[in-house]
Amino acid sequence: MNALECARLAAELREVKERAGLSLAALARHTPYSKSSWDRYLNGKQQPPKQAVESLCEVAQEPPGRLLALWGLADPAWSGRARSTPADVPAPRPSAAAVRRARRGRRTALVGGGAAAAVAAVTLAVVLSTGVGPGGTGGSGRDAAGVKSSAPAAQFEPGCRARSCEGKDPKKMGCGRQGMAVSPLVRTAPGGQRVEIRHSERCGAVWARGMNLRVGDRIELSQPGARTKRALARSAEDYVATPMTPARDAGRAEVCLDPAAGGGDGRVCFGDEKKATAQ
Repeated sequence: MNALECARLAAELREVKERAGLSLAALARHTPYSKSSWDRYLNGKQQPPKQAVESLCEVAQEPPGRLLALWGLADPAWSGRARSTPADVPAPRPSAAAVRRARRGRRTALVGGGAAAAVAAVTLAVVLSTGVGPGGTGGSGRDAAGVKSSAPAAQFEPGCRARSCEGKDPKKMGCGRQGMAVSPLVRTAPGGQRVEIRHSERCGAVWARGMNLRVGDRIELSQPGARTKRALARSAEDYVATPMTPARDAGRAEVCLDPAAGGGDGRVCFGDEKKATAQ
């Protein structure tokens, strides 16, 4: 294992960031990590925590499996970098009294070792069979460091379903969480803007999302029988999403991009059954 694994992970993280059209400021807003931290992670100056990799994938709506595998390969190399070996210092010579105490301690340990091993075996069996550790209850969602872990999508309950999602924010409702939604349509407009139709089966809703937008660009989501949903890009450093429309699937949804004045490109629409069309 060497530094090449660390460099490869950093390069892959940068590629995901660029593909999603995210800036350092956007990552800082949507994750628990600061701009300076992301700068170090993305440039290979510091090992990113595993949770940071997961956060990036969630914000960019990318499957985390590959990046987490790369993180697993790079982690030993990073650990080797961070670990410093102090110079060997001769240990002080123990006193005669300390030697006598150590001998008595060894004899006591030999007597009590069998009982301790039996208790440890029973405790391990309980943990393995019930998932409950000696200090708490099963399913606590916390790792050894006490950091709350992300609940699997199958266990997460979104804030709305079907009709109750009408006009709601997909992020606030949890419908856009990792594992909760897919992008059945992703297109890049002539001006470089990326637009997507997003669908969450769990929420029973669709919405549109835009990245790499210019300030003033507008995206629209149309669905037969429903109000048109719109979102305006107020910053070039972030993505925008329309409110949601209830839908069982995204088959009849259409997303349109209205470039900002002076953008040079006309209105462009995309749908599952059509190519880009200028209107």
